[in-house]
Amino acid sequence: QVRLVESGGGSVQAGGSLRLSCTVFGYSTSTSCFGWFRQTPGKEREGVARIYTGAISTIYADSVKGRFTISRDGAKNTLYLEMNNLAPEDTAMYYCAADPLVSRPNCYSVSWRPRYWGQGTQVTVSS
Repeated sequence: QVRLVESGGGSVQAGGSLRLSCTVFGYSTSTSCFGWFRQTPGKEREGVARIYTGAISTIYADSVKGRFTISRDGAKNTLYLEMNNLAPEDTAMYYCAADPLVSRPNCYSVSWRPRYWGQGTQVTVSS
């Protein structure tokens, strides 16, 4: 059974940093599409960052480029999202997502629908 377990959310002031973690149980992450998404009440879930581990390629939403970094530790089967210079508009529930069966082009497609999701971790940024 595949499970994604997230941690690392919390409350910070604007300009602060947080690192989210997502540990994958149930399959090896050596070749997989991973992503971080976020959602606020009343809004659609938004893609934040993606990494295709087979090619170690990454993409980011324009709103987080230069501030967020997605990475992976294969030995720990864990995905990370390093968030720096946080702003109040980054406040959201953050979800990690994974799919070991999708190709790299589809991983980066706006139509990607992840096979697995984490439970979410709340990030709150105060001004």
